[in-house]
Amino acid sequence: MKIVGLSGSIVGSKTRTAMNYTMQALEEKYPEIEAELIDLAEYDVQFSDGRNYLEYEGDTGYVTRAIMEADAIIIGTPIFQASIPATLKNIFDLLPVDALRDKVVSMVVTAGSAKHFLIAEQQLKPILGYMKAQIVQTYVFIEEEDFHRKKIINDDVLFRLERMVEDTVVLTETYQSIREAKEAEYDF
Repeated sequence: MKIVGLSGSIVGSKTRTAMNYTMQALEEKYPEIEAELIDLAEYDVQFSDGRNYLEYEGDTGYVTRAIMEADAIIIGTPIFQASIPATLKNIFDLLPVDALRDKVVSMVVTAGSAKHFLIAEQQLKPILGYMKAQIVQTYVFIEEEDFHRKKIINDDVLFRLERMVEDTVVLTETYQSIREAKEAEYDF
């Protein structure tokens, strides 16, 4: 199983901090899983121009292929101006419409206040559903007050991150078992 963590912004540190905690929880609890964190701040990703993702080279090609090859994706996103950042939306635009079919996707959302709690419900989940992802329904929402000096200081947030990691792995294993059973029926 391969799980990609995607830190979906090129500015700020809170989403990256939350993703570091998330990936650490994944690696500690499931060391057998291949895990990779892609922080968009570390890559020079081109804006989508409508090409097939396989035609992109360099960082853009690397990031899109890593996502396409993953069994599950944990998306970390900040909320800016009541929306997901353009850098994250660009990743979705680079991928084919059914890129997330048979992939489990979970979410970590960071925001300045509780006013942005429903952005994941109103913006991110519809995109993921359109791209046919199997969505882990409960996401982790982290507010500004839960951070201090690039650390998460709220134990409840840490507990919810660990739970989300478990749910992501269990759901991915479940869907893999279902697919294998279905494929076995066809005797290919």
